[in-house]
Amino acid sequence: MYIERVYDRGLAQASYVVGCGASGEAVVVDPIRDIEPYLEIARREGFELTHVTETHIHADYVSGARELVARTGARLYLSGEGGPDWQYAFAEEADAVLLYDGDSFEVGNVRIEALHTPGHTPEHLVFLVTDTVAADEPMGAFTGDFLFVGDAGRPDLLEKAAHLTDTMVAGARQLFHSLEAFKKLSDHLQIWPGHGAGSACGKSLGAVPTSTLGYEKRFNWALQYEDEDAFVSGILEGQPEPPMYFAEMKRMNRDGPPILGDPVPPRTLTASALEDLRASGGILVDARPRADFERGHIPGSFTIPLDGSFATWAGSVLPFDKPIALVLPDTDPERSRRAARHLEVVGLDHLEGVVGPEALEWWTAKGKNLEVVQNVPPKQLEEQLQRGEARVVDIRNSSEWEAKHIPGSLNLPLGRLPERLPDLPGDLPLVVYCGTGARALVGLGALRAYGRDPVLHLEGDLGAWTGEGLPVVSGTGSDEATRAVSGGEARG
Repeated sequence: MYIERVYDRGLAQASYVVGCGASGEAVVVDPIRDIEPYLEIARREGFELTHVTETHIHADYVSGARELVARTGARLYLSGEGGPDWQYAFAEEADAVLLYDGDSFEVGNVRIEALHTPGHTPEHLVFLVTDTVAADEPMGAFTGDFLFVGDAGRPDLLEKAAHLTDTMVAGARQLFHSLEAFKKLSDHLQIWPGHGAGSACGKSLGAVPTSTLGYEKRFNWALQYEDEDAFVSGILEGQPEPPMYFAEMKRMNRDGPPILGDPVPPRTLTASALEDLRASGGILVDARPRADFERGHIPGSFTIPLDGSFATWAGSVLPFDKPIALVLPDTDPERSRRAARHLEVVGLDHLEGVVGPEALEWWTAKGKNLEVVQNVPPKQLEEQLQRGEARVVDIRNSSEWEAKHIPGSLNLPLGRLPERLPDLPGDLPLVVYCGTGARALVGLGALRAYGRDPVLHLEGDLGAWTGEGLPVVSGTGSDEATRAVSGGEARG
């Protein structure tokens, strides 16, 4: 038996290729939409991709299962659990095999057995893997978003991200019972989770790629509970703010993502094409390094540097229904392809093309000025706040804000920004900050692109503020000035 983990650092997501050396067959578990890594593994190792499956309907990225089946002709295996509200709408059209608790299929000499493990989602499956040539019991489990290294899958996403009311407590109770049943399996069982550290699908995921059930039973906080009510409170407390694009991913993956086909390099746009795109309501995303954006950018541009978090922040702040042009440091084909791929994995399929720094030259040649980021020094901001001349916006997650924030700051988590724009007061200039500036600049660009002005940046962010000895507070507080913008209501 052959197993290879494919890890996407930007999404903190793991998928797996499992092959049988004797038959040359292989299955891909939880593929993302960029399917080239799986095809490359098959070519390199001499496998034919004959099976594709996934543990559940994903919320944080567009599934690549349908894309991979279309490219390879593999058979698709999907969960049939979860009841009528949690069925894959495209399963019949795709001629998918529906799996229920206890069902199994063979990939050569490798047996894959499905266990229904509801809690994170109602339809969630775990796959037990047995190398039948060497053993008669499983050696490991693909646990998807059910069990992680050091954590368990959060049961609140359906309510917080997909807005399905009264689901998170019921999900937490389901998760408790699923974990209790799973704990009865052999301690030697290897755990191959669907995410690592940095994912928003849990609150304390470990960075170690694999574990064993025995180790997790001893040291994973989520497996230490004996009381169901205590577990429900513990699993729901302190979960990170889910990005609002999760709801769109859930819908796309349930209904069936559009099939992209063979990758096509993004086209390089001319100045006239860029002008036409802006005139027709398209958006400009400046993906250059943060310092370049700060020094000068075309007004109205979003900014999302093309780094490890590009896909997550793009899904969080960009509209899904508008054409996109990317401003890159250059139009190198590999960089352009990588940028397009990052957009596609979160369902942003309307990339019209890319431009290099000449876009800025085109803008200034028209006699128009570039916009720069105005940085406000900490002590100057403190004086403005005392005089009531500015409002400060903390762009971090609510748990970070509650731990420590500038007095009077409004909490607008970056992952929820478009949804919560109406909650922001419009009477004063906004000054945004985060921990290091990375999220703050993305939020600043998005606020401006969505029509808020003026928006400035706290120079040095929270680190500089505390470094100057300026005050911070913790908790939500009782002072109305320190309330957090949250889902249309102020948090007291």
